[in-house]
Amino acid sequence: MHKMKSLALGAVLLIAAAGVAKAVVTYGMSLYGELKYPADFTHFDYADPNAPKGGTMKLETIGTFDTLNPFIIKGVPAAGIGELFDTLMTRSEDEPASDYPLIAESADLAADRMSVLYSLNPKARFHDGAPITPDDVIWSFGILRDKGAPQYRFYYGDVTKVEIAGDHGVRFQFKNGDNRELPAILSEMPVLSKAYWSTRDFEKTTLEPPLGSGPYKIESVDPGRSITYRRIADYWGKDLPVNRGRFNVDVIRYDYYRDSTVALEAFKAGAYDIRQENSSKAWSTGYDGPALRDGLIKKVVIPNQNPSAMQGFGYNLRRPLFQDPLVRRALAYAFDFEWSNVNLFYGAYTRTRSYYDNSELAATGTPQGDELKLLEPFRGQIPDDVFTKEYDPPKYTDQFTIRDGLRDALGLLKEAGWSFKGEQLVNDKTGQPFTFQIIDFDPQMERIILPFIQNLKRLGITATLRTVDVSQYQQLMNNFDFDMNVVIFGQSLSPGNEQREFFGSAAADQPGSQNLLGIKSKVIDQLIEGVIAAQTRADLVTHVHALDRVLQYGYYVIPQYHLGQFWFAYWDKFRHPQVAPKYTPGLETWWIDTGVEQTIESKKKDETGNK
Repeated sequence: MHKMKSLALGAVLLIAAAGVAKAVVTYGMSLYGELKYPADFTHFDYADPNAPKGGTMKLETIGTFDTLNPFIIKGVPAAGIGELFDTLMTRSEDEPASDYPLIAESADLAADRMSVLYSLNPKARFHDGAPITPDDVIWSFGILRDKGAPQYRFYYGDVTKVEIAGDHGVRFQFKNGDNRELPAILSEMPVLSKAYWSTRDFEKTTLEPPLGSGPYKIESVDPGRSITYRRIADYWGKDLPVNRGRFNVDVIRYDYYRDSTVALEAFKAGAYDIRQENSSKAWSTGYDGPALRDGLIKKVVIPNQNPSAMQGFGYNLRRPLFQDPLVRRALAYAFDFEWSNVNLFYGAYTRTRSYYDNSELAATGTPQGDELKLLEPFRGQIPDDVFTKEYDPPKYTDQFTIRDGLRDALGLLKEAGWSFKGEQLVNDKTGQPFTFQIIDFDPQMERIILPFIQNLKRLGITATLRTVDVSQYQQLMNNFDFDMNVVIFGQSLSPGNEQREFFGSAAADQPGSQNLLGIKSKVIDQLIEGVIAAQTRADLVTHVHALDRVLQYGYYVIPQYHLGQFWFAYWDKFRHPQVAPKYTPGLETWWIDTGVEQTIESKKKDETGNK
């Protein structure tokens, strides 16, 4: 779900009514005040309204799926399932945080920010032709909050009342006006059919294609192996400005593979059309072959302006072994990013150090000015280093080698009460050896994890790697049943309510939440609330810097690496607009050159020998 911090409203007219300012809204919401697109815009700049429709796009994904209900904690939902469900409004991908009309024609935010009124488009329809009504919106809100995955309770917790307003309106009332992104979060709420779900158990997994309202519907399902979607020719919203030039492909199919190595070979053999690459080794060497050399396969680099996700080895603080920050800090010396970048990544990556890297939200230097004032009340509750040192994970150079780092790690471990006995690190009080397990589902990660395990061994620590399938992995994560795993916390340009679920104390004990680390910190809780309540962009940046700094010095993860671009390879039957969106790959704006599609498919057979 896309997040926005503060809310300004497009085409706002303030008028006096009995001495009270009232906001009359004609369209749109924006984080930074002015919307890029005017009320009469015809299409997004990164979409070509004249793009032809037709053809088939085959994609891949790893693992399996066992449900077509993506809104609950149970099961692994099918790839692409979100395209079935329209939302009240939809975001622009060339603005940091702006939403434009979809199901809702407008949003009217009260001057005191205590409520927002969405007016629905009378033309909005579900796939069965039934109109989308305020009852559907209210029911969707209630079922997602009460029976959906945990994040919905965190997102919608500040809503106190939902009611019908007029013939096509729905008004949400709030606890207070401080949660400035809440109207924007609600604008991106999927709207479900009350009539359809009233005869089904919302809390159960299902392989029955659900009723939606979006541009695609499910055509066929091969459980756990593939799912195929077909574009709806008479989709109710196809002529809306937000949709013109998007959703151009008639058929989208996702095929499932057990791992990325197999999937790459299948791509080169022509089994599917487009592949997003996440492995620097594969990107550098894995695509070579006749199809690439003959120009049938194209490789493109698409820059993005997204804050980089925090990816790293994540400690489960629910385990006593990892509750001492000295221990967590020590183990970071066993990850040699510089060696990995040279020997495994072809120098492609940058070391991650912030939870909001690659953006102005990342904390750098030491706290100054307003940020320092914000952190001062927490002195004594957070490490002194927060105030005096810029956080930086261990860095190995010619002057500071892995040997030096492991020596520093042993010093920290000794301070934490661990000592060598023979070749094993044991606890001074209990005699317990230092052992733990790393859980992952992607075999490609083995080449990153195994050198880390070898370095841990030099510290007398026995770590093992357990690779499981996606379904089992998800179940383990939902129940927080792991010692360490590779965590990823994706961030937007406007962090807000989702931070409660990532790092808030209340989420730590909620099965299925994204607080996998088990963080429980009153300081972090207060800082998160400050992020949510920030009144200006400058205020938001200050609060996020402070939160970032405290997270960094909690040593909750061992940061790994990031890349500020998308890597895509595709069989050359696709075309795309000259202008790309800033924050996503924009595949929904691509189209198929049907004149060459058959030629490409025929050449696939010639190149690969497939019949």
